[in-house]
Amino acid sequence: MYKHVSKCFLAGLVAALPVGALIFLIVRLDQAFRPLVKDTPLDHFGVSLILAALAIYLLGLTVTTFVGKWLWGFVDHILHQVPGLAVLYGTLKQILGYGTGKDALFRNVVFIKDTATGALELGLVTEEMTLENQGRRLCVFIPGSPNPALGRMVLVEPARIIESKIPVDVALKALLSTGKTGL
Repeated sequence: MYKHVSKCFLAGLVAALPVGALIFLIVRLDQAFRPLVKDTPLDHFGVSLILAALAIYLLGLTVTTFVGKWLWGFVDHILHQVPGLAVLYGTLKQILGYGTGKDALFRNVVFIKDTATGALELGLVTEEMTLENQGRRLCVFIPGSPNPALGRMVLVEPARIIESKIPVDVALKALLSTGKTGL
């Protein structure tokens, strides 16, 4: 019972985090910008939402520059040091595909060739194991799109795997955008 509840809770968290975080961010930015446009010619429905979208764009622009990456790395380091918050922050990073090394939820991105159709499926390797009388297998999570939590777990022979150099976070972004962001 505990395993079922924790599995469903984790799946719900993965599904809700990106959407919920975006809605929360837009609402909070809207609340912050609304007093700035009140009683001005810009005091129309949606102007503060446009300002919120512009702020999100500028944040994205900032963290993709050299200085922004350095600054974000510093903030990331600080968040990993805060007692209590560090565990939550690290877990969220792993769920969203930003974990690295042996502690990462997903080790790497691979493609699995469907023998019936010849199509390639994107997969996220979680573990490597040896099965009795079966040999070496990779435990691969094949996420659904646009909700990666609605995927399935398969044990795949290494011969069916096509290695990829795609970072896990890029693959998850592509899944959430149904391929619009590209791989």
